[in-house]
Amino acid sequence: MKNLPAIPKMFLGRQKFERPRVDDIPATVQSELSRIFPQGSIKKDARIGVTVGSRGIENIAEITRAAVDFFHSCSAKPFIVPAMGSHGGATDEGQRALIAHYGITEESMGCPIRAEMPTRCIGRTAKDMEVYVAETALDSDGILLLNRIKPHTDYKGPIESGLTKICGIGLGKLEGATSYHSRVFDLGLGNAIRDAAEKIVENGTIVGGLAVIENAYHETAILKALPAATLFEDEEKLLKDAFRLMGKFPFALCDVLILDRIGKNISGTGMDTNIVGRNIRGFRQGSPWVEGMPGIHRIFLRSLAKESNGNATGMGLAEFCTSRFMDSVNHEYTQLNAYTACSPLGAKSPIPLPNDRVAIQTAIKTCGYRADGFKLCYAKDTLALEEIYLSEAYLDEGETMGNVEMVSEPAELEFDAEGFLVPPFAYDE
Repeated sequence: MKNLPAIPKMFLGRQKFERPRVDDIPATVQSELSRIFPQGSIKKDARIGVTVGSRGIENIAEITRAAVDFFHSCSAKPFIVPAMGSHGGATDEGQRALIAHYGITEESMGCPIRAEMPTRCIGRTAKDMEVYVAETALDSDGILLLNRIKPHTDYKGPIESGLTKICGIGLGKLEGATSYHSRVFDLGLGNAIRDAAEKIVENGTIVGGLAVIENAYHETAILKALPAATLFEDEEKLLKDAFRLMGKFPFALCDVLILDRIGKNISGTGMDTNIVGRNIRGFRQGSPWVEGMPGIHRIFLRSLAKESNGNATGMGLAEFCTSRFMDSVNHEYTQLNAYTACSPLGAKSPIPLPNDRVAIQTAIKTCGYRADGFKLCYAKDTLALEEIYLSEAYLDEGETMGNVEMVSEPAELEFDAEGFLVPPFAYDE
């Protein structure tokens, strides 16, 4: 594309969010699980499974190990169940590899991992939907649902992403995920998942749950054990806390959003739709998915997180990427995830361009004319929103930017000799 525009100078802005934190994770897990499992309630040698999903939950290895240790202290025989529907290529090796990225292995957890994919149908719901559960779960003495509660990226309701979801879709493996997503157009995905989870709880498979809520700094803010008898009512209450504590962008409108990375470890849709204001089932540029979310005209993706194992689901929410990004995509994994979710948009490819500089300039050019300058935002991902880079045009936003502290003066973004950004964000090795 000829006559590409200049990239505006950008400054580092720091946002401030509410920040409750759990200081002692093992002690808190022990205390919470002891509350719902009093002494003697877990039988000796009981085989208790603990679910682990595909999302990048902070401290997930420490939280999971603490839950395993609790059941060991009850003289039970705990094991771990990868519970992630079709993720990891819908294979036991793929799902085992995904949780290994988070430090969850048999050696680190001190218990077996049962990643087998076969399921059994335990019946149909009142609305004629087949409910599937992993055989490893059905053959156990009970399952503890462990997951993060947060707003869902696909639907809104009293329960969204959390224990109910990992119960239905997670433990349902490929068959369950396919069954429930197939009812998205008549029942709605949220209703289908809840119906399935209620059937599984009624079946006696679930002994309780351990809910994790994170703050906007991607830290463990709340750990709460939920008895199976009040699982759904309790999760509804906790979702309100998750909404309150989640991060967000400080603007209502953005011309170009640059995301340093997307991935399944960050969000089920690679980028959180609640943050970017776009819906995986269709969107209109500049128009938020739900009132109160930002309107973003163009999104450019720089990279795919290595923890995503090549699954680039959600890349279809963006307009631009680079050829380097596309080279990192496992299209088989990505397409399988999109088929299972009945959402082909998630696997569609953004326009690949030769480098970051050209991609950003092209994204700006396709936004049309802005008399007051283009509004750009550069973020690490949709989980890390404390520090973001904003273009100079945001300096005139005034009251709407009151939550942002200006950390640095506006300056040119740094590119290497090949035109790729030199990321200013820190990453774990």
